[in-house]
Amino acid sequence: MLFYSTKNRSHKVSLEEAVRRGMPPDKGLYMPEMLPRLSQAFFNDLPRLSLRDIAVQVASVFLRDVLTEQAIKEVVEDSITFETPLVRLEKGLHVLELFHGPTLAFKDVGARFMARLMARLHPRGEMLHILVATSGDTGSAVAHGFYNVPGVRVILLYPAGRVSPLQEKQMTTLGGNIIALEVDGVFDDCQRLVKSAFADESLNARMALSSANSINIARLLPQSFYYFYAVGQMMRIGETPPVIAVPSGNFGNLTAGLLAQRMGLPVRRFIAAVNANAVFPAFLRDGVFRPAPSVATLSNAMDVGNPSNLGRIIDLFGSDMETLRRHIYSASFSDALTREAIGEIYRRYGYVADPHGAVGWLGVRHYRRTSGDEHPALFLETAHPAKFAPTVEKEIGQNVHLPERLQACLERSVKSRPISAEYDDFKHFLLHIPA
Repeated sequence: MLFYSTKNRSHKVSLEEAVRRGMPPDKGLYMPEMLPRLSQAFFNDLPRLSLRDIAVQVASVFLRDVLTEQAIKEVVEDSITFETPLVRLEKGLHVLELFHGPTLAFKDVGARFMARLMARLHPRGEMLHILVATSGDTGSAVAHGFYNVPGVRVILLYPAGRVSPLQEKQMTTLGGNIIALEVDGVFDDCQRLVKSAFADESLNARMALSSANSINIARLLPQSFYYFYAVGQMMRIGETPPVIAVPSGNFGNLTAGLLAQRMGLPVRRFIAAVNANAVFPAFLRDGVFRPAPSVATLSNAMDVGNPSNLGRIIDLFGSDMETLRRHIYSASFSDALTREAIGEIYRRYGYVADPHGAVGWLGVRHYRRTSGDEHPALFLETAHPAKFAPTVEKEIGQNVHLPERLQACLERSVKSRPISAEYDDFKHFLLHIPA
């Protein structure tokens, strides 16, 4: 299978090159040349398949040309070592828990799979530098996913003062092949630095660069696995096709769901639930994309004012806004509403949601109220509430259990380096990384 650039469909590369480069030289995004519909037999079996079984079958569609069936199974078994349970809140409303991985965030699925795939695809003997811009959970997931992977060095860029103390500890305390840079700016500055590095021909001539953000197709594809699993579980109880609410920032998670839908997964509609960074609802309304400086919110992993994966979404729908609107609904929610939602979810269902999951729940509620559509729905809970304990505890009136692996992070020392938001400073750093 070949992969093309969203900015030039005639530019096509192999999976190996798409994964290694991360982003095409024209600053587009790689997309699979074809998205085959999975067999009816697969969907008939879906309610009985485990997450790993699903991962092997879906991954094989994209990897069978470069890896053997056994190698694909090994990548899956080594990366998908935890569950993504679907929890019923009430009839017709469910939450998909994606925080059971090592760093307690949904990005563990994509980061761990990608790390193990890249280890198999990258040539031995050449140091590969993974550049990652993060507004929260991506950094920790990638850091832990790639920690001590031979031949790989990870450089994380995160905005100073814009991540929670726990998130900072998770991504900056490992050391070894993980380097954390605290950028004097916002997430969009971090993302701009990474994209500029990929587009810098002189830099790429001197060092091998790739990305572990959702701009890299290898991070994106495995995130489709849990959509198949969730819908399979809802098929077991006759609650399909569902409406799925996705807390959205850089829109990689939503794009993965759309890819699954394009491969035949029965989804009625997606809800892109966003915080105060509301460029996407405005885009759906007006048909014009206007990037804006990101605003800091409680749901900080979604604090993105210029979402990279919007290019993939537009490409999927051929720039047809009417079709795009039929498939995706979007609404924005303030921090005040997010706080209220955390409390209401707990009082109504006895369920403890983090700020991102609360935004997802708000998305379902808003959609139902405005559309009148009462079809079964699920929303994604993308991070463990303990990662946002002060906010959550204030709204539910009791302590949130802190998992042991999070407590261990708090006891470690931060190992990060301050850096400006100027590209020349970042490039100089990359070219002088100590061996």
